[in-house]
Amino acid sequence: MKILRLLFITIFLSASVFSVKGQSANEEQLIKIATVQGNMIIKLYNQTPAHRDNMIKLIEEGFYDGQLFHRVIKDFMIQGGDPHSVNADKGQQLGQGGPGYTIPAEFNDQLFHKKGALAAARKGDRGNPEKASSGSQFYIVQGRVYRADMLKAMEQDRQKAFSPEAVEAYTTIGGTPHLDGGYTVFGEVLEGLEVIDRITAMPSDSNDRPFEDVVYNISLIK
Repeated sequence: MKILRLLFITIFLSASVFSVKGQSANEEQLIKIATVQGNMIIKLYNQTPAHRDNMIKLIEEGFYDGQLFHRVIKDFMIQGGDPHSVNADKGQQLGQGGPGYTIPAEFNDQLFHKKGALAAARKGDRGNPEKASSGSQFYIVQGRVYRADMLKAMEQDRQKAFSPEAVEAYTTIGGTPHLDGGYTVFGEVLEGLEVIDRITAMPSDSNDRPFEDVVYNISLIK
């Protein structure tokens, strides 16, 4: 009886610990991107654990402190994550830096490129057929609003339908639907969408780098 009782207690405690861990695992990590144009609060998706954990690691290491949004294209996106951008000279071409590794793609049809989506940049298909993500470079979508018939035409080209949630987003707040399935989306802006609009409105050079530096720092929200 004592053995059975101890076994029951052990199983009960194990189940309780598992339940607590399960609750914790369901909580999405929030991060803050503080920029000269305002702040963005972003949640990292649990559905893309490799990208989530990598960004958390880099943030904890201070990797993103003092970097620039080095590539900014109106009605498209803002891009950062190049360590060479810290204290970069004016006019210096950026976009080739990283931590020295890539991350396997984590595509998920439920995660799409609506306005405010956080996604991983990567090298092109020719040298990267598996679409592996950059170890640090990311972009945040601005995009534009699409009509329903435009999305239908895209569906025919890609031979795959957009989800009802994606159609709703692309026809209201907008996004970049042509990137779906090609780049890993691993988070979204919860607060501060207007910051994206401010940054994309800034004049840029021929390499899409703003003439006025857009410095940012990323921190974890505990």
